[in-house]
Amino acid sequence: MSGAVEAFLDDTPGEIRGVATRNGRYTHLIIHRDDDVPQCRLGARAVGRVTGVNPGLRGAFMDLGAGPPAFLPLNRKDRVDQGERLEVVVIAEPRAGKGPVVRRLGPGRAPRLLQAAPGVAERLQALAPNCPLIEGVAAIDAVVEAEEEALAGRWVGATHGVDLALERTRALVAVDIDYAPSPGRDARQGRAAANREGLHQAARLIGLRHWGGLVVIDLVGDGQDAEAQARIARAAFSHEPQAVFGPISRFGLLQMSLPWRMTPVEERLFDGGGPSVATRALALVRALRRRLLSETTTPRLSVRCAPEEAALAAPLIARLGPRAGLRSDDALPPGRGHIEEG
Repeated sequence: MSGAVEAFLDDTPGEIRGVATRNGRYTHLIIHRDDDVPQCRLGARAVGRVTGVNPGLRGAFMDLGAGPPAFLPLNRKDRVDQGERLEVVVIAEPRAGKGPVVRRLGPGRAPRLLQAAPGVAERLQALAPNCPLIEGVAAIDAVVEAEEEALAGRWVGATHGVDLALERTRALVAVDIDYAPSPGRDARQGRAAANREGLHQAARLIGLRHWGGLVVIDLVGDGQDAEAQARIARAAFSHEPQAVFGPISRFGLLQMSLPWRMTPVEERLFDGGGPSVATRALALVRALRRRLLSETTTPRLSVRCAPEEAALAAPLIARLGPRAGLRSDDALPPGRGHIEEG
């Protein structure tokens, strides 16, 4: 990937978020919450204890000392015993009710966290080297916009006539690239341009959402230009060295596989059918912090919200200083919190 890069860091009490952009489009959204289990973050090194070996799954389960059991994949030559202590590194964070996936580094002693995972600022600096981290109001706005785009199921690019839909199911990620031809434009060139733009945006949005696994992409056309479409797809996902591509079918379907690394964004933010209580409370704290930063002459600003949100927000708002207040309102439904003066 090439182009201008920017990085935004929002350090709001309770949660640190980072956003990276390339050519003005969001490419990475990183979320670390205070209550995350350090041993489960991507890149964390720890000593864990083998609690069980499962030949059918070709792996072993490990206790890292905190969080859900981790899974250690094994090949045919690997041998581990129950109770054995191993040093491991997290290569995939928890998702879909499963614990983290780890890779063995060597023998270990007492189970403990050896090295914390890179923080949000550190990850941003790796994504945007030599670029200053943008903070404050601009960073808050950026993380909110990136979250909205990450949760949207559709992307439209009017320039190339692309209508892109993305959906994650239990089995796979489905991507549909639709194309609205422009009058006077060569149809074949238009389809190629739409596929190129659609694949690049699909790669960006899949990465933004932290999705992996089997990906099926319905390309524009009937598969007659399979060789050209395959080249475009490889270029679009060239930033992912572990991407595995299958042949494009005669129906214009591309199958590929991407590694899982980070917990999907929707799992971080949602609980069942909507935002979790923690997500709603943190959003209110973030909105209050933004108002405090932008309205410096207002003596006091307060969050008014439902009691369940207030219980989580109270210690975080206290960290914003004397100008920040909180009012728990029994009459206010969850999700209807707002900010008021005084």
